[in-house]
Amino acid sequence: MTGGAEYTIDELARAADSTVRSVRVYHERGVLPPPEVRGRTGYYGAEHLNRVRTISRLLDRGIKLNGIKELLAAFDRGDDLGDLLGVPESEQSSRDTRSGQATVTATDLQNRFTEVPNGLARVVTAGVFEPVDATTYRVADADLAGLLDRLEGAGVSIAAALQEVERLKADCDRISRRMVDLVREHAWEPFARSERGPDDLAEFTARVDVLRSAPGHTAEDLLNRLIDRHLAQDAEIGTVLNPDS
Repeated sequence: MTGGAEYTIDELARAADSTVRSVRVYHERGVLPPPEVRGRTGYYGAEHLNRVRTISRLLDRGIKLNGIKELLAAFDRGDDLGDLLGVPESEQSSRDTRSGQATVTATDLQNRFTEVPNGLARVVTAGVFEPVDATTYRVADADLAGLLDRLEGAGVSIAAALQEVERLKADCDRISRRMVDLVREHAWEPFARSERGPDDLAEFTARVDVLRSAPGHTAEDLLNRLIDRHLAQDAEIGTVLNPDS
């Protein structure tokens, strides 16, 4: 493990929204690499966190640990996923995401991310696609899939586009967690101290509605204005986009 975040098994389980018992089972079943042991403590890195999240997502989609082990082993070896799953090379996506549809064959998705390290596992972990069965994936989040397509269509490499989707989702997750903290402090705690009558409940739900919706109502316009500002401040880009300014 070279640099980057480090986690004990408890910290890893919390970060992945999993449990220590699940992490131990993943070790026992051979789907999670062992930690780096220093003294008596095992330390996990970002690759372990991504792996646990991927395993959890695949389990949620009904894929058994034995199947997950085979898939992840193929990812690690760099094998062609279509060969592993027995999908004919000529088979086309049942409904290609580039034409706005919902499903894609495992081979086509693997080919799209073939030059991205752990690309297929990462795009599943990011919640963009999810497996339907052994040969088919579907769009799990249309907004994220659309962003990935638009970035790639604008000339961004698929590796950079996926990294940006991952970062955007992480940023949104941090904002959402802060909003939940505000809900707990400024909505839930007053409600918990109240008599919890109809008026108290109405006040609580009204506060939650405001705190839930406030970031989304503001973020799009603010983000667009900030991007425009930073583009204008770039000496080369701003001169071309705004030659008269």
